[in-house]
Amino acid sequence: MASALQDGFGRTIDYLRLSVTDRCDFRCVYCMAEDMRFLPRRQILGLEELYRLARLFVGRGVKKIRLTGGEPLVRRDILGLCERIAALPGLRELVMTTNGSQLVRLARPLAEAGVKRLNISLDSLDPARFRAITRSGELARVLDGIEAARGAGFERIKLNTVVMQGRNADEVLDLVDYAVARGLDISFIEEMPLGEVGRSRGEAFCSSDEVRARIASRYALLDCVEQSGGPARYVRLPAHPASRIGFISPHSHNFCASCNRLRLTVEGRLLLCLGHEQSLDLRALLRRHPTDDRPLVDAIDRALLHKPQQHDFSAGGEVQVLRFMNASGG
Repeated sequence: MASALQDGFGRTIDYLRLSVTDRCDFRCVYCMAEDMRFLPRRQILGLEELYRLARLFVGRGVKKIRLTGGEPLVRRDILGLCERIAALPGLRELVMTTNGSQLVRLARPLAEAGVKRLNISLDSLDPARFRAITRSGELARVLDGIEAARGAGFERIKLNTVVMQGRNADEVLDLVDYAVARGLDISFIEEMPLGEVGRSRGEAFCSSDEVRARIASRYALLDCVEQSGGPARYVRLPAHPASRIGFISPHSHNFCASCNRLRLTVEGRLLLCLGHEQSLDLRALLRRHPTDDRPLVDAIDRALLHKPQQHDFSAGGEVQVLRFMNASGG
């Protein structure tokens, strides 16, 4: 058996976030600019290339793959790719992050294809505000998609909310109420300074501590040590045992010391850290060596020696990484 992936600081890498598209049917204000230019088809990885890389990483000890975008459900033939990846020997779980817009149609087929868990973005329960944040999304369609997912047989469903002052911070309690009433988990995320999205981020920053204090005004919270394999820190609600609340805090509670993740963009860039620009061009290696994985394996091992110890995000609002979030793998 091949040795596990390990970086230069001794951290074991067992989680891959795999982007299957940079395209999305939303234009969320924290993710991309309103007028986006997407990658030409020739620059993105084909389905066979995506599967080959998934197989390679699972062969090196990756236990969890999260399919991301853009919006992964706008990628043609996504269900077939899910089936093939989910069947890889050694993979513990295939999961997906989605904006929920396609779930009425695809929730049950996704579960049948082997996707174990879903993260669904939900930044507001107000239709007008939801459209303002997403620039194009219909809240009713996403809520219907959440209901479809609840009935599709996934092991867990989690809602993801990017919290922004002046946008949706006043809805934190409403969103928790919504999740608790349906037995869902929910995570609140501090906005990350990726890409020039056409507005100031510093004014909108809302820390996880602020969010937790708002929630604690209504719910008793109990710290727990549960992990989902990602960066969220969870609390339990003693009165509502079916739901957990997570906090993803790249600014206020840096989670880099336990980082076990790599991101692969749909153009084949292996990102060593979300907060840095260092990357490895796996697309070039894939196409130069169509039948030999050894050059890719060796290049990944060399690159991991340079994985940064931590990111350097600040909450000041300045753009610190030029690529947009949709180009970073969700």
